Amino acid sequence: MNFRLSNHALEEMERRGIPAGMLDSVLTSPQQVIAERDGKKVYQSQIDYGEGRMYLLRAIVNDALDPAVVITVYRTRNIPKYWRLE
Repeated sequence: MNFRLSNHALEEMERRGIPAGMLDSVLTSPQQVIAERDGKKVYQSQIDYGEGRMYLLRAIVNDALDPAVVITVYRTRNIPKYWRLE
């Protein structure tokens, strides 16, 4: 699937220090894809940011469009809040 980054997503990546390679990894091989309201999906993976600091990298995506649009992206240490046990 092809993805396009919204201006907001690009700004948030820069502001939050999220490398493009990490986002690309989550988009191409997410550990989880969760359906959200309004037909959006969350692509997410647990990422080691070094020194044992684990974060959940989350990308909110509208994949009903072609190409799919990444609306925003962020990382959080509050993994249990968002991680779905299957």
